[in-house]
Amino acid sequence: MHQGSKNPESVGLGIDLGGTKIAGALFDSEGMVSPKKVLYLENKTGHEVGEQIFMLIESFLDWASKNSMQINTLGVAVPGIHYLKTGRVWAPNIPGWDDFPLLEELNDKLENMDISIDSDRACYILGETWKGSAIGCKHVIFLAVGTGIGAGILIDGQILRGADDIAGAIGWWALTDPFIPAYKKHGCFEYHASGPGITRTAKDIKAHDSEFSKDADQLAAEQMMPNDIFKALKEGNPLAKKVIDQSIRFWGKASANLVSLFNPEKIIFGGGVFGPAVQFLDEIYLEAKKWAQPVSIDKVKFEPSKLGSDAGLYGAGFLSLKSNKI
Repeated sequence: MHQGSKNPESVGLGIDLGGTKIAGALFDSEGMVSPKKVLYLENKTGHEVGEQIFMLIESFLDWASKNSMQINTLGVAVPGIHYLKTGRVWAPNIPGWDDFPLLEELNDKLENMDISIDSDRACYILGETWKGSAIGCKHVIFLAVGTGIGAGILIDGQILRGADDIAGAIGWWALTDPFIPAYKKHGCFEYHASGPGITRTAKDIKAHDSEFSKDADQLAAEQMMPNDIFKALKEGNPLAKKVIDQSIRFWGKASANLVSLFNPEKIIFGGGVFGPAVQFLDEIYLEAKKWAQPVSIDKVKFEPSKLGSDAGLYGAGFLSLKSNKI
């Protein structure tokens, strides 16, 4: 362990692992105390990703040493399932991480460091509860919509995990019918209303709806990424409107189900799609109000994430501080 002075300040290291990049920062009880650093995975797989994590950790050990700080604890957010009993990780967007021994590898290389790992879903809501939109809440849900869809669920101040640490995988919610085989891979909700789902919906409508399929003025195939569709919506494009209207219905129904099931104080909307989709929160609430338990929906608040893309990183920072009891 590196040390920069005889009495260095004790800090925690938070690392947010995604499907394409790793972000890290140092934290104390007030929040982030170092610059955020990002490393890109660049199609690395399996143990190569583990090496990228260690490279990032080493850079922070050096930075801490030069700034009179000492890192004793580490919190890691992972994009998938962290099995609490074994410390292993299932991360579908990282090849070779079907059952990756992350805790074992970290312990092997980081002697005398207290390590906590959790799912990105859990870290999103932990971050928002600590420094974001959910401060003071005991019953709150983070609805993350990006490449995938998941929910971080806080009930009575505790993360809801489930029997196998999979609770919150709401991308698999059944929100329409009939069932199609593609739902096996993505889940119904995620297939239609994630970032890639928005693109899929646009292409499906253009391919199969005669109102749009023959119109050369509609979005071209190369213009159907979510940001393109949000931009086209501002310009009055009818295909973009149809796509986003459908997404709003899915987001609203899912929110209604969360409200009816958990009676939260707030639902916090985040992930890459929220982002630009934050402008539709009022419409999402109105859609949810059609479907949700009426008393509960009148009491809940729909709010955007205050931490944005750093929600998972702040949650990882909170994990590290919690283990260090700062």
